[in-house]
Amino acid sequence: MSSDSPARPRGRSGTEAAIVGAAQRILMRADWSAINVQSLAAEAGVDRKLIYRYFGDADGVVARLAQALDVWLAQTLDAAPPSTADSYRDFARETLKTYLAALRANPLILKLMARELAQDTPALRAMETRRADVLQAWIRARRPRLRTPPGGDPAALMAVLMAAVQSLALSAAARGQTGAFLLDAAGWARIETAIDQLTAAWPD
Repeated sequence: MSSDSPARPRGRSGTEAAIVGAAQRILMRADWSAINVQSLAAEAGVDRKLIYRYFGDADGVVARLAQALDVWLAQTLDAAPPSTADSYRDFARETLKTYLAALRANPLILKLMARELAQDTPALRAMETRRADVLQAWIRARRPRLRTPPGGDPAALMAVLMAAVQSLALSAAARGQTGAFLLDAAGWARIETAIDQLTAAWPD
């Protein structure tokens, strides 16, 4: 082995990290069908037996990758500036824009979300639930003491808008547009203006 060759992972933690890193690289250049024990072992430079020993199977590797993405999402959201909102609608606007920016920053988390929408398995539901818990914990910790707007159902409205933001990010990653609306720089500027307009219409 030459001196500039990557070192073979040693120890369980190093081997596990190499395998999860292999899953990330495979997904960034291919799709979910490319993830299997053989491809992971070849990409990570480890024996296939170690994948079975440490993860059970390829799905176990994906579950570990999802956990790493949850950590990344929590750290990215927590790094956002503290809320300066003095009304619920201002807080909603801040939250939507921060969440959208986080999703757009990581194509890997969007690939996982797309898979969760395309398939329905207990494992994928668990991944989706854990990520939702991360998001809700961030919102609760960030939210200042604000009076809930009278009338209507602001929690349901927020859920609709968060789902819309997620759908836009998924569409941008998959094809660069939603319907006939291009999600380029100009398109994203219009989306942010639309978020301002929608939240400004909330009762205060």
